[in-house]
Amino acid sequence: MSKNKNSYQRNFPVTWEQFHRDSRALAWRLLDTKKKWDRIVAVARGGLIPAAIIARELDIHYVDTVCISSYTLMHQRELSVLKRITEFKDRGDRYLIIDDLVDTGKTGKAVRDMIPGAYFATVYAKPDGRPMVDTFVTEVSQDTWVLFPWDSEITSNFVNPIINKND
Repeated sequence: MSKNKNSYQRNFPVTWEQFHRDSRALAWRLLDTKKKWDRIVAVARGGLIPAAIIARELDIHYVDTVCISSYTLMHQRELSVLKRITEFKDRGDRYLIIDDLVDTGKTGKAVRDMIPGAYFATVYAKPDGRPMVDTFVTEVSQDTWVLFPWDSEITSNFVNPIINKND
């Protein structure tokens, strides 16, 4: 079923400052696991920013991406794998997967299938997707639209990308 912003009951606007703080909190949580990872795999696009923050905080220099599209702006759609992990070794237990949010768990399952044994962490998690991740910082209800800072202006309203604006 495709959801759009209008079918969500709540909005959870996240500022750049809060997202940075929550990403650092995730880094602390990951450090507490006492695990050592060789590389981060960021789930593009949402996982790129927390992956950069966590790479810095945990001193991980190898960062790769998987590119999976499951949203078109504010609408969920069929999952589309655009780029797989290209260099995969062993069982993946030295890989740390980072994403901004686990929602339904479909993207999480696709990434877990690509990299069995990897540790999967997200900044935010919804109940349907929680079983896919090993750790997260903040849980939000399933009917909440998380409004990330890259999708909004200071007013915390959704903003279309420049390419979609009519001049």
